[in-house]
Amino acid sequence: MALPRENRLRGRFVFDRLYQKGRRHHGQWMVLRTLPAEEQLLKHDPRDHDPRRCRLGVVVSTKVSKSSVRRNQLRRLFHGHLSHCINAGAGQGRGLWLLISLKPGSEAADDQHLLGECSELLAKAGLQP
Repeated sequence: MALPRENRLRGRFVFDRLYQKGRRHHGQWMVLRTLPAEEQLLKHDPRDHDPRRCRLGVVVSTKVSKSSVRRNQLRRLFHGHLSHCINAGAGQGRGLWLLISLKPGSEAADDQHLLGECSELLAKAGLQP
């Protein structure tokens, strides 16, 4: 399941800003970066009704797994989990950009452990109860 279009991070400048200035929360298998939204970096899209929505991205590099099939499985797993968290948390992440980067070796971890750590990091960032 993919993230809804209006909740996806898009654009090189957005990702660059998150890597440079985002606040980092480290876990064993991933890093969560958060940054208050900077709307001027977004490309104007008439389909975006609310540019202040919570936007998310998931990065799974080839260092995590050489297999594109496994990388895409992990990405879809996190997209489904994050879209559920957005719907459950109804406006807690409003005006924030979030980027989850998986660390090398996380492909071998159990999916439930990865999702549990993701929830812990979101709670540590103040986005989940």
